[in-house]
Amino acid sequence: MFETLTKLFDRLILGRPWLWLALVGLLLLACASQLPKIKLDASADSLMLQGDPALDFYRKVSSEYGSEDFLLVTWEPEAPLLSEASLAPLSAMADELRQLEGVSSVVTVLDVPLLQSPPVSLSDITGGDPLPTLRDPGVDRELALAEFTASPIYSQLLVSEDGTLTAVQINLRRDQRYFELLRQREALRQARNERELSAAETAELASVEAAFKAHTAVALERQGRLVQSVRDITDGYREHARLFVGGVPMIAADMVSFVRSDLVLFGSAILGVMLLVLALIFRRVRWVVIPLATCSASVLVMLGILGYFDWRMTVISSNFVAVLLIISLAISIHLIVRYRELHAADPDGDLRQRVRETVRLMAVPCTYTGITTIVAFVSLVVSGLQPVIDFGWMMTAGVLVALVLAFILVPCLILVWPKGRPFRYAAEGEPFTLYFARATDHFHRTIVVVTAVLCVLVLAGVSQLKVENRFIDYFKDTTEIYRGMELLDSKLGGTIPLDIVLSAPDEDAPLPGLEADNVGEAAPPAADDPFLDESEDFSASAAVDDDEWGDDFADDGFGDDSFAFDSPAGDGNFQPSYWFSLAGMERIDAAHALVDRQAESGKVLSLSTTFQVVRQLMGDDIGSVELALVQKSLPGDIAALMVNPYFSAQDDQARITVRVMETSETLRRDAFLKRLHADLVDTLGVAPEDVQFTGMLVLYNNVLQSLFRSQILTLGAVFLAILVMFVLLFRSLSLALIALAPNVLAAGLVLGVMGLLGIPLDIMTITIAAIVVGIGVDDCIHYVHRYLREFPKDRDYLATLYRCHRSIGRAMYYTTVTVVVGFSMLTLSNFNPSIYFGLLTVLAMIAAVLGALLLLPLLIILFKPLGPEGR
Repeated sequence: MFETLTKLFDRLILGRPWLWLALVGLLLLACASQLPKIKLDASADSLMLQGDPALDFYRKVSSEYGSEDFLLVTWEPEAPLLSEASLAPLSAMADELRQLEGVSSVVTVLDVPLLQSPPVSLSDITGGDPLPTLRDPGVDRELALAEFTASPIYSQLLVSEDGTLTAVQINLRRDQRYFELLRQREALRQARNERELSAAETAELASVEAAFKAHTAVALERQGRLVQSVRDITDGYREHARLFVGGVPMIAADMVSFVRSDLVLFGSAILGVMLLVLALIFRRVRWVVIPLATCSASVLVMLGILGYFDWRMTVISSNFVAVLLIISLAISIHLIVRYRELHAADPDGDLRQRVRETVRLMAVPCTYTGITTIVAFVSLVVSGLQPVIDFGWMMTAGVLVALVLAFILVPCLILVWPKGRPFRYAAEGEPFTLYFARATDHFHRTIVVVTAVLCVLVLAGVSQLKVENRFIDYFKDTTEIYRGMELLDSKLGGTIPLDIVLSAPDEDAPLPGLEADNVGEAAPPAADDPFLDESEDFSASAAVDDDEWGDDFADDGFGDDSFAFDSPAGDGNFQPSYWFSLAGMERIDAAHALVDRQAESGKVLSLSTTFQVVRQLMGDDIGSVELALVQKSLPGDIAALMVNPYFSAQDDQARITVRVMETSETLRRDAFLKRLHADLVDTLGVAPEDVQFTGMLVLYNNVLQSLFRSQILTLGAVFLAILVMFVLLFRSLSLALIALAPNVLAAGLVLGVMGLLGIPLDIMTITIAAIVVGIGVDDCIHYVHRYLREFPKDRDYLATLYRCHRSIGRAMYYTTVTVVVGFSMLTLSNFNPSIYFGLLTVLAMIAAVLGALLLLPLLIILFKPLGPEGR
């Protein structure tokens, strides 16, 4: 069968090299035409764990309480914050930002109502006169600064506690089409999970998914342009203040920019470095051009496939380009080195026969390396995270493309390449790989001891692996994202959003452990939290004119004398919510205080802050009547500002929002969430079913925990599958186990180093395990396959070891050196995951080749799986 396929390959491909090169050339031209269609996706939806119930709850809460997305600009002037030298350029910048297409409103310290400068009463708010703002002449700015820095409404939200920095919130127009398509898509997907869809529903789902995908691409591109426009405007005011742009849209735009830059810059740099290394190794133009042409062709074809099928790359799956270069280069080098060995043995032999023999000898090991690599990457598709799934499928397709093109381009290019100067095989000298052979021969005990020590270190390191990371650590400390997030944490109360939704109990529950000082003062409600994804904004999600805040507080009718003791607003059917009763207020105050006391918590907002503001306005404590009035009769604009973001009348739920400190070195998301939930249940007596967590903190934690379970725990299944394939290939269980050992050690070594160095497992580094297995398996397969061919010549384990190191070991060494030098270029990236990816890939390659050249042959010599020596 195999001989038949070899003859067929010889007749169809080797017999027509120019035809196949022309066909591949046409394919490359077609793929190149698709390159402009390639899109990078950094949307929040692409990084969520699909099928996670918490994601559905998050979307429900966002729909219930949310409004517009936003960008944030920090303004830290050299002059005093509220001086004319600061406010005049701040106002001018805000006016420019308001003119941008896609911006619905811009809120600054100039636009918000002042409640303590001088103090106003509740009747002042409900009267006909607008509340004062900094735009009004005669406002005492010193008194206003004192309010901004001490007020529960504005401190650490709008203005830092030290009064040196303020936030400018740029509210973006809500993309109604996006949410409409999202709702339709999720409804149809849910129906598909519950039952079999009809033909019409299936077609509708496909249509909606395509429309959602197309709209997302347009929206991200439009959002990227808006972010750049905001940056262009703020750059013009840097002489007046220290500025940073922040917010989810900016982070998404920058991540796309980093990935696109890395793809172009480092892809070119890696190819350039590979060119130099191959030139130094082979010293022939053909042996530099042929492998690089094959690598480039494989990547180009895959990119063309991505563009044609609108298969989006993300910050995770974009790494497939670099990994595909490794795999394609390895196949090409193995073919070239084998061809050169045959050429050295018979320099005057027939060229086509030599190429045919090269293909025959390398087809089996290369095919098996491809299959085992695919098995490793297929393990990623069970993750539940779409970018990781895409990375797995992209690599699966990429390996197949690399195999096919390598076995077409390398032989055909060798056949058509013009005859050059007389051949001189580089192996005439002593290859470097013989040093490894001698080390294996003479230092058995040392290798065993080092292996044992490494096993101990691996166990210690893996035990310290953590499924955590700080998002800020994705970026170098010189980038705007890093510095902006650090500033938000240190002066504006935190970064990562967490929502705590409390349901009203069926009956009033006791509040154990509550003391007067446990409640304390609540944090501010007012402008709500500008850092929450798709959450509230300073303009209360209404189309409020930022220049007319004061006017919006007039005409509310709050002072109507129709209010009755038992019926606010004269509505005899009105029943106050539990949360606007004394018991509800007591519970939300206690829960708010408990959350605020957590070391990881930054700014905390809830109904408790609303109650605190009302207390200050009334000058005394509030009772049941006042609480009912707050729920029922606050003017619409004030209710949208102080009640609606924290209370759902439909579900009778109260919402606490907290921004967690992203820069905290001690932040452990999973432990923090479990501890906080336990405290709310045990300390406050809240029923477990009455407290739910949501927000980006919860969703990202779920992603990390799922990745750990699905990837690390499936490595065992992957190794089992590879063991079965080794048994089929080598026809020996003992030899298969020996060949698997270096791979297990290499994978464990990389994971152990991550644990010892504190590099967390996250959505980026989790793919390293699959890469290590895929690469490490290749070296072992090639080495053992060659060993099986060489051993019958003299049945001498040691002599066979030297021959294998002199031949196949050379190809493994060349591949490793080329890849290691090339991927070292990734350390220059601004995107830390790319740096980790490059360094860990280098470590994986080194571990794999050392395992294959030292440990693997030693195990073969010690255990003699091929039987006794001698003839």
